[in-house]
Amino acid sequence: MTGGDGQSLAVVVFLGFVAVSLLLCGLAAADVDDAEHFYAGGSAAFGPVGGGLAIAGDYISAATLLSTTGAVALDGADGMLFAAATVLSLYLVMRIAGEPLRGAGVFTLGDLLAERLRDPSVRRALGVASLVVLTPLLLVQLTTTGRIMVAMFGLTDGALIGCTVTGGALMICYAAFGGMRGVGHVQILKVGVALVALLILAGIILGRYGWSPVALFEAARDRSKAGDAYAWPGLHFGPSPAGRLDLIGFQATLVIGAACLPHITMRLHPLRDARTARRAIGWAVGPVALVCAGVVVAGLGACALIGRDAIRAADPGGATALLMVTGALDPVAGGARHSMLFAIVACAVFATTLAAVAGITLAAASSIVRDLRAGPATGGANRSAAGEIRRARVGIVLVGVATVALAAVLGDRGRLTMISLSFTVAASVLAPILLYTLFLPGFSATGVRWTVHGTLPLIVVLLGGSPAVTGSPIAVFPGHDLHWFPLQTPGLITIPVGFLLGLVGRTRAGATRRHASRDAAPWPAPGAPPRPRSTDPVGRAQGGRPERGSERF
Repeated sequence: MTGGDGQSLAVVVFLGFVAVSLLLCGLAAADVDDAEHFYAGGSAAFGPVGGGLAIAGDYISAATLLSTTGAVALDGADGMLFAAATVLSLYLVMRIAGEPLRGAGVFTLGDLLAERLRDPSVRRALGVASLVVLTPLLLVQLTTTGRIMVAMFGLTDGALIGCTVTGGALMICYAAFGGMRGVGHVQILKVGVALVALLILAGIILGRYGWSPVALFEAARDRSKAGDAYAWPGLHFGPSPAGRLDLIGFQATLVIGAACLPHITMRLHPLRDARTARRAIGWAVGPVALVCAGVVVAGLGACALIGRDAIRAADPGGATALLMVTGALDPVAGGARHSMLFAIVACAVFATTLAAVAGITLAAASSIVRDLRAGPATGGANRSAAGEIRRARVGIVLVGVATVALAAVLGDRGRLTMISLSFTVAASVLAPILLYTLFLPGFSATGVRWTVHGTLPLIVVLLGGSPAVTGSPIAVFPGHDLHWFPLQTPGLITIPVGFLLGLVGRTRAGATRRHASRDAAPWPAPGAPPRPRSTDPVGRAQGGRPERGSERF
């Protein structure tokens, strides 16, 4: 696949993807005439095939392609576990919550809980939690979009801000004009592009090693210089007791948190019926499983062809491994950007990140408009369709402008820490609330507030004192070491705390209701005159036995 026109191909594929995706969003915008179409795409917009592929597109992110590839290249078995956890998480949410999360007129988690719990006051708590989950993810994806554009076109780092702004402008157009239907079409297109690129890359890598996955793994293990540790879990966090606990906590956070991301659950609400939800499982999980398999092969190929030390020197988290392996497979004069293979893979990563930021932006703006701005009393009721869509589009623009500004300031700083924050909040806050709301009788708004207001501060405190912020090469401030909490991911503590606080809130709410019931109808005091007895139309004393003569046989 060597050739000098690789950079030209990158430009052509990039412009082609942008043009086709904008066309799809423009066609979808013609049907966006009410909230149902804008937030859910219309009840008949996606069947099981389209709905499943759109969910897969929302689920596959830059972290799936770049971070997981780097984890496989650097840490072997640990990276494979992370890829398997990604697939398992999507299967669980589709299998367990796919049918219960369906609902007409339900567009956000706040909508769902306000309807199920019959208490609109939960909207603001869910809106805050959703934004804490979505904002770091959006910053990471947007920064990655800018980085990929710089790499594709061979620009200098000085052009990063301009590329980030360009990516932000495209995501605003996708989300504001196309709504859920337009973004869904872009997600389906993205799944096809990512699958083709990764299958080509995986085929070339396996062909180098006689189409033998065992030979590929052995070559990666030998080049890693980690020995048998590369083939067993524990290399990523280390063999210490804290490292083993960190691995368990990270796996639990990944499995539970990825299943409860708001832009993923938002895709489940429009599924028309239980049969559609069940049929969509395969169309959602299958493409994600193929992508993760390609990511594993790419990560092993990166380690076997480049070496673990060289990958770590380029990026401590291994985020550049996927693009580095393309240069090793197809070396050309003038650098990797002139490689045809690099052009294909880079465009696939760009399509993945750009579509992901559009879906996350739509979900974040929906939470602001419907949950935070609506207020606990109205919940967004009594609004005109045109006004609702106008406010949603304004919210999308505001979210887009704010995140572009933050991404330009922060750059790549704390990329893995922000991902950890999002997944930890999703696993520790959103997961208990969703599971209790769907499957625990008697769960109430009090349990929601206890979970949100009790767990969020704990996550911030523990993560702020962890090696993810100071004390490690991938920390936000790698030059300082002020950490006091030994785990990089606090999910092992915060997930049980989140579930426990939900139960405590439910118990207190039940006790409050019982006390209120007793206060409303107290027993008469000793010596007080008896209460007057009033009868209903059929002659029964209220709260007592039937009046004499009222029995009819």
